Amino acid sequence: MVRAEIITIGDEILYGQILDTNTQWISLELDKLGIKTIRKSSVGDQASEITQILNEAAERADLVFITGGLGPTKDDLTKKVLADYFDCGLAMHPEALQDVTDFFAKRGRELSDINRDQALLPTKAQFVPNKQGTAPCMWFEEKGVVWVSMPGVPFEMKAIMETEVLPRVTKHFKTPVIFHKVIKTVGIGESYLSDLIQDWELALPEHIKLAYLPSLGIVKLRLTAFGEDLPTLSADVETVLAQVMPLISSYVFGYEKEELAEVVGALLRKEKASLGLAESCTGGHLAHQFTQISGSSDYFKGCIVSYANEVKMDQLGVSSSILSEFGAVSEACITAMAEGARKVLGSTYSLATSGIAGPNGGSTEKPVGTIWIALAHPGGVITRKLQLAGTRIQNIHMTSLAAINLLRRFLLHDLN
Repeated sequence: MVRAEIITIGDEILYGQILDTNTQWISLELDKLGIKTIRKSSVGDQASEITQILNEAAERADLVFITGGLGPTKDDLTKKVLADYFDCGLAMHPEALQDVTDFFAKRGRELSDINRDQALLPTKAQFVPNKQGTAPCMWFEEKGVVWVSMPGVPFEMKAIMETEVLPRVTKHFKTPVIFHKVIKTVGIGESYLSDLIQDWELALPEHIKLAYLPSLGIVKLRLTAFGEDLPTLSADVETVLAQVMPLISSYVFGYEKEELAEVVGALLRKEKASLGLAESCTGGHLAHQFTQISGSSDYFKGCIVSYANEVKMDQLGVSSSILSEFGAVSEACITAMAEGARKVLGSTYSLATSGIAGPNGGSTEKPVGTIWIALAHPGGVITRKLQLAGTRIQNIHMTSLAAINLLRRFLLHDLN
């Protein structure tokens, strides 16, 4: 097993001013190669602390990735620290200089001295091109370890990893064959899902492992197979997946990187159907789930965010008597909202949401987290009442997932 460590450099990470997404992405890519990430560390812009963490990494890893600290300003110390660590000097690298010169020339900008110094590299470094920026990538083979230093800007780092670094890693190291299959479920919690499939899980072959990857409203099951032949591993995973699907098929909405709204959009497109929305408590979040998908204009008509009661009445046709007798958070109101949206937007289907997302606004009769959702279709309206217990943002997100899942199951003829 090849052991990898990831080090991120920069005070801004420790201060929480930026979110470190690099380590997660790198770990995922290494995992695909069967390389085990054994440690992730963040360190500030202090030479002594960077050196200390490099020493620690050398004791436990075969492969060390370093991101950050390669910019042109005085607080960017990575190149100097690496030169000292590997006991070598800095020198102008011809290829790196040509790359940074071309980078500025293509943009009609003059190469300043500070940017020219980007091409100063430790003399023991192998230069790795960065086609997205000016900070160089460096590959070292020192002290029995492979070290890869990359810029911290995520899109630059990812491009370098995909085009240059990962191919070099697979050539340098002998890695095991590994196969992953991710199954995405909605509408069931992690513990309930575990109870449902425990007998199947206990009977899995020794070379196939199961991991639960829960997030807000979604639980992913990751099947990982280890062996020597990729087609065989893939077939083995499909065999065990077929065994469990009768138990979980109602909850499975997709695989790998598929998103719930994307899957529902494909079902609508296949049916040549359209969708409209009426949102109150979700405030446009439900619409965003669909419109962030390229091509959603094929089926998505639009959304009326009827946050105020007068908008519910004026735009959706909800009667004042419903609002006065039952209130906005009620089955009667959500039914009228869904029907109104379908009529006004001229869609095949419509989804509606109304509720008390919190943290204020609840009552004894209708506590915070009381939510109604509805699906209007050519044959009528289906309603569901939710009782959620998250934060405001969590309740909004969970409501949106529940509404989309209601439509998914209706389209698949899978409603109880």
